[in-house]
Amino acid sequence: MSTPTAKGTLYLMPVWLGDHGGVEQLPPENAIIAARVTLWFAENEKTARRMLRRMVPEIVLPDLEIHRLDKDSTSADVNTALSLMDHGRDAGVISEAGMPGIADPGALMVRAAHRAHMTVVPLIGPSSLFLALAASGLNGQQFTFHGYLPRTPMERKQFIKKIEGDAQRTNAAQLFIETPYRNDALLADLLQTCASDTLLTIAVDLTQPGGTVHTHTIGEWNKRKLTMGKRPAVFIIGS
Repeated sequence: MSTPTAKGTLYLMPVWLGDHGGVEQLPPENAIIAARVTLWFAENEKTARRMLRRMVPEIVLPDLEIHRLDKDSTSADVNTALSLMDHGRDAGVISEAGMPGIADPGALMVRAAHRAHMTVVPLIGPSSLFLALAASGLNGQQFTFHGYLPRTPMERKQFIKKIEGDAQRTNAAQLFIETPYRNDALLADLLQTCASDTLLTIAVDLTQPGGTVHTHTIGEWNKRKLTMGKRPAVFIIGS
């Protein structure tokens, strides 16, 4: 009678939200696991190697096996990746920034791991979404994350009106993000579209030098004439 093939553990390894910060910003357990695991899944191999070296300065980079996992990965790609964890080999998913699986394609691997009855272990680390929400003063009991808003101005404004209405109707915080080079276009649409008493949180460069979180009404934001530039940001609409 054959016995089931042992499966390794899949670790979800958080990383920094920017270039500032060292091992003091992550739990010691993360570095211990990063030093031991040699099989990794990442959006970008170069970034993954840089982050792992940042966690474990003495890590031997040539010993690492890193496979691509991004928005274009197929189910077949993910199943092939999981097969590498047969015979009890542990692996890690590492994000470009923040927490794997949260606004990140790592969720593909995690879902497949659950289907394969594998152990998934999330590790402690920064998440820009939850840091922004915690510091916003908006409703942390009920919220929705929308990811990226539509790209075209007309569709984006329509979507903004919809989620503003959701915030007013349910009091739930409405979180979303944008590619940094489109920050100012998104902000202009928010200021033109939303009612003057709607609350808007803008969290920029969280955990990094000069990072800020501010919540004001749309009317107050209009008076400030803010220019954001190409900086990582989280936006939250509230009532």
